[in-house]
Amino acid sequence: MSQLFSEETHRNMLSRIPHCTGREISEWLRTVEEGPALFRFDEKVSWLRGEHNLAYGHAKAIVHEHDLRRAARKF
Repeated sequence: MSQLFSEETHRNMLSRIPHCTGREISEWLRTVEEGPALFRFDEKVSWLRGEHNLAYGHAKAIVHEHDLRRAARKF
């Protein structure tokens, strides 16, 4: 089973997160930004899951989006 989301799956997951969590994506991205200085993707996902009781897929999509936006800022 692939551990990677397709772009379409990622966008669909992001669109469902506010309904499922009660918080907008921008709030979750800020939470990751202001959270502990973890370097590894899976550490960030585990932290979000443990600290905020998120489902694995939601935490993974949030961290992936955070990393995409952070990389885009560097260009």
